[in-house]
Amino acid sequence: MPTINEPQLYVPKSVEDALAALDDSGTRVIAGATWILRSTLRREAFGPRYVAIGEIPELKAIDVREDAVRIGAAATHTEIADRLQGFADLKSIRDAAAKSANPAIRGVATIGGNLCAFDFPAPDLTTALLSLSAEIELTIDRRPVRISIERFLQIRSELPAASLLRAVHIERTVRHTAHVRLPLRVAGDYPVAIVSLSVSPADAKVRSVVAAIGSVENTPSRWTMVEQYFLENPLDNEVAKTVALGCVDQFNGRDSAEAPGWYRTSVLPVLLQRAVIDIENQRQTNC
Repeated sequence: MPTINEPQLYVPKSVEDALAALDDSGTRVIAGATWILRSTLRREAFGPRYVAIGEIPELKAIDVREDAVRIGAAATHTEIADRLQGFADLKSIRDAAAKSANPAIRGVATIGGNLCAFDFPAPDLTTALLSLSAEIELTIDRRPVRISIERFLQIRSELPAASLLRAVHIERTVRHTAHVRLPLRVAGDYPVAIVSLSVSPADAKVRSVVAAIGSVENTPSRWTMVEQYFLENPLDNEVAKTVALGCVDQFNGRDSAEAPGWYRTSVLPVLLQRAVIDIENQRQTNC
């Protein structure tokens, strides 16, 4: 029996059970709990009650179709990396899942947790999803909601307690994607900076391009200045580095114990170049 200071844990068998439990004020959702377990390191108190959703079948399912992918919120990084192997248009999210953190964390940390940990500034999956223009499926106060990831990132810290992230939806289209991160030994498993890139070609020009930046600021964001340039010009890795050098002032790098803000922004041109090289190599392989 828990003591007065120990949090209570409820393990629902279905989404409906989980939603019913979340109606109880003060209850929080956990799946892998890798971020919550580090609460004491951030001098944060544990919540009084938790709902563990990690074994609900609907929330663990990964459905890959020709036109779209639906990833349940409780799917782990390892499960995502294994299931999405071999799809060029999904390479960025697959690489983000396969390379983030370490094998032990990847085996339990979930895509829903990566999205909902709004105070975690270095999320690989969230950055990759932003570059893929993903949509987020939620239940808020028993109402189904589906919104863009950009909108979700704006409101996630203000969602009511009775909210549940159920799935992520990614439209499949003809494109090449890349995900590049720079780890720093002193930072452990966390990257200093992340660049995730999605490019849809049309002849020698780029029809659409989405570049997302992670770990540089407190929340992942789009690199709109780079996007605009390559909407109007052919993709080239040397040009990408030069263009990026003139666009890093779009961001205010965050200072932290492991890296100063100026260093985070200074490595972005090289990371963008590496992402473009990855996409160029994919194009050559597919010729």
